[in-house]
Amino acid sequence: MTRTELGKAVLLAREICQDILRPQATAVDGEQRWPVEGMTALRSTLGGLVVPERFGGMGQGLSAVVQVGEVTGRACASTSICFGMHLVGSAVIAAKATDFHQERYLAPIAEGRHLTTLALSEPGNGGEFWLPQTRMERSGGNGLRLSGTKSFVTNGGHADSYVISTVATGPEAPPGEFSCTVVDANTPGMAWGAPWHGFGMRGNESRALELQGVEIGRTQLLGEQGDEIWYVFNVVAPYFLMAMAGTYLGVAVAALDEARSHVMARRYAHSGRALANQPLVQHRLGVMWARVERTRRLLYHAAAAAEAGEPDALPALCSAKAEVAEAAEAVVNDALTLTGGLGYASDSVLHRLLRDARAAHVMSPVTDLLRVWVGKALLGEPLLGD
Repeated sequence: MTRTELGKAVLLAREICQDILRPQATAVDGEQRWPVEGMTALRSTLGGLVVPERFGGMGQGLSAVVQVGEVTGRACASTSICFGMHLVGSAVIAAKATDFHQERYLAPIAEGRHLTTLALSEPGNGGEFWLPQTRMERSGGNGLRLSGTKSFVTNGGHADSYVISTVATGPEAPPGEFSCTVVDANTPGMAWGAPWHGFGMRGNESRALELQGVEIGRTQLLGEQGDEIWYVFNVVAPYFLMAMAGTYLGVAVAALDEARSHVMARRYAHSGRALANQPLVQHRLGVMWARVERTRRLLYHAAAAAEAGEPDALPALCSAKAEVAEAAEAVVNDALTLTGGLGYASDSVLHRLLRDARAAHVMSPVTDLLRVWVGKALLGEPLLGD
């Protein structure tokens, strides 16, 4: 996709945000409901954003994920994360797609008819989502059986397919052979947990999934058996980090917008003097803007560097998510300081943004781990070493 086409995609995202995401953001958060209207609009127009053109998609990459994520995150962080996980799942399916994957998944995704997502996290692996315990064993002549539990599945119960990580079991299975599969939503043996109620990001429907001997064909394996680590660090991590980073950059921008609008409209009753005339207020806004802008530049650089295969892509990608987590939290807190009691009200936009921003540190890879990975990359150490 050319820069012009990327601009059209971002403009389309802005229009959807203006018409649907922003007007419904408060209700999505307050009612803790999955944003069906916003997701339908995004899926049907931009669902094929990262699907290669040879599969009928828009052929876009990490730069588009970041820029669209910033736009959607600015309007509704919950919807932005939901759509971002669809984009990550789409990229994973496309990475080593067969004709089967193209026909069954990528063509419908490109046509805006199919929503996918990730199911990688598990109750026992904490932040080490690349070490699944979900079991995959041979079943019959050419089948596979999946058994285990996934946690925090964004879009849980709403997606049409799920990218699931597994570890091979059985007498002939090599130890620690991790693989990825894609599983249709209506496959027997999939049982969903209760609706998830979070502190923030309350519309993402992050539910648990029980896989009770789910039978799939070998055609639903992604790549070869044992490819899961390759997928995690070559596809999942870059797209996942950029989807989250774009979303939380949008949260920071929204908080800056709220603070700026407040101080421009607010006047002291005794003098009529605008709050915006106060040097301290001007200074704080200047600091907030600079924090947002330098974080944006890092995110955009990280996406472009990864697309170009540049040497500093890995530390840039990891630092991008870590930096935006800290920036979003800091900018929202500064905005709350500037808006005073009005911003602190439970029904204020900043109340939602503060809760949403805090999730940036929680969503794996967590901030501390990303800092360690950057250090290891700079020192030439393997990421998964002790």
